[in-house]
Amino acid sequence: MPFGAELTAGGQVRFRLWAPAARRVEVALYHANGTRLLPMHPLPGGWFALETDAAHAGSLYRFLVDGEHEVADPASRFNPEGVHGASAVVDPRSFAWNDEDWRAPPWPGAVLYELHVGAFTPEGTYGGVAARLEHLARLGITAIELMPLNAFPGTRDWGYDGVLPFAPQASYGTPDELKALIDSAHRSGLAVLLDVVYNHFGPEGNYLHRYAPQFFSARHVTPWGPAINFDGPGSDAVRDFFIHNALYWLEEYHFDGLRLDAIHAVHDTSATHIVTEIARAARAGPGRTRPIYLTLENLDNAVRFLGAAGAAGSCDAQWNDDTHHSLHVLLTGESQSYYADYARDPHALLARGLAEGFVYQGEVSRYLGGPRGESTAHLPPSAFVNFLQNHDQVGNRARGERLTTLVRDEAALGAAAAVLLLAPAPPLLFMGEEWAALEPFPWFCDFEAELAARVHAHRSREYPGSPYPAAPATFASARLDWRVLEQGAHARALAFHRRLLEIRRAEIAPRILELHAGRFTRANAGRAFAVSWEGAGERLRLIANLGAEAAAAPESAAGRVIFATHPELPAPLSREQLAPWSVTWLLEPAP
Repeated sequence: MPFGAELTAGGQVRFRLWAPAARRVEVALYHANGTRLLPMHPLPGGWFALETDAAHAGSLYRFLVDGEHEVADPASRFNPEGVHGASAVVDPRSFAWNDEDWRAPPWPGAVLYELHVGAFTPEGTYGGVAARLEHLARLGITAIELMPLNAFPGTRDWGYDGVLPFAPQASYGTPDELKALIDSAHRSGLAVLLDVVYNHFGPEGNYLHRYAPQFFSARHVTPWGPAINFDGPGSDAVRDFFIHNALYWLEEYHFDGLRLDAIHAVHDTSATHIVTEIARAARAGPGRTRPIYLTLENLDNAVRFLGAAGAAGSCDAQWNDDTHHSLHVLLTGESQSYYADYARDPHALLARGLAEGFVYQGEVSRYLGGPRGESTAHLPPSAFVNFLQNHDQVGNRARGERLTTLVRDEAALGAAAAVLLLAPAPPLLFMGEEWAALEPFPWFCDFEAELAARVHAHRSREYPGSPYPAAPATFASARLDWRVLEQGAHARALAFHRRLLEIRRAEIAPRILELHAGRFTRANAGRAFAVSWEGAGERLRLIANLGAEAAAAPESAAGRVIFATHPELPAPLSREQLAPWSVTWLLEPAP
């Protein structure tokens, strides 16, 4: 890695810092008896470097810039005392891995589980997550997705305010404890993805502007402030920083994949977009010998970054907000904000999203005031990650309510889960969703007091009634209560999700690689619809009535029923009345 502190073969430590705005840089080494300053050598291109035997694994250090500012290493492998504290030299080869034979399964069969390390268990640590891996494996999950771990201010945060992209958050545990979690997951048959943030740095603890303002672009802005400079003067070093960050997590930590956050805010007019370059590097590097999952979030609904699973220069899938918004509207009746685009006919929009991917494929979004999205009918179902809930869609509400709070009808939630978990697209569950958890997931942080007050005022204007994000109680409210799993509705929900994922493993997963984009039909503008996918001489068909009143079936269907919420419905399904909130999945020969 060309950045940061690296142990050399000769037992020294090599320090490197890109500081094009600095006149001089020194390494400040902290010892029990004081601080030792070691001058770094200036190199062409704004670099400073030093190799020394005065440091070793475990040494604490900062960079002293121009004799005035002591700053953490922006490529720190660990900051045990937080983002304002010293960085630690880490020996990445000290951990003894036991996953030499592990290979993640092909992407199209993935079943994802998003979790926040701090809120997933009472312990709030990597070890706490490791202790729950058996639950996830038994549930039928194939891959866990960790919300961002890059070091952030304080001890609690969603993770999207990170400022040290290479340093795992210290309040969750040590680097070796994170590696132990991943090693254990692999032994449990679970792949592990990491959510990475390449569109901005957090507002507290980022000192890059003091010595490397070229990290930021004056030409572009994001909702969080100046954009990262991927296409202006000095951008070569910035691009390398993030490319190596992606490779670092995949290689040094054995992560099986990455989820690239909000790439619509990654502004890059270069001939090769940074997302494409990261994908190429990942496929050509660790992807040469094992499957690497690359997923992304992109509100623009552009298809340029999507291709066949594992294709060089492409990501495997995008989080599909369109299907979520359609499902959310028909379950809750909400039509505020971006839900307005899905309120007119959510059942038809959902059917299109299940069949083709994006709902908006160039049509005008009234919420955005212009066309949105591109055609996706040529892409396979595996190019879209569908979900009923995730951190954004739960947390970007004033109080962070889950669907189990907003929708009290178990039949409605069960029907929606049956659609999500048996459709060919990789499904994602948000932590606790499988047992109908009631804990909210409000936005929380641990900023210093003045900044916390400012961001709370801003968020209160956007989401009136939001709790104070820096209050410990706000974070505590999000922690899952594992004691309820065997109680009433929670136990029923957990058993139901296990049953659905077992059906997916037995009936859907073996066929996913052969299934193509589907087609959909409606029944007289009602709540009933049908979607079918064909491949290898078979047709997978969904017949659903996602409404509180009986409805006519949109088309006749005959075949082997692999799941039905209402087994008493006639077979074959015809123009008979479909029961409220009924879902039937069938397999039949393709015509």
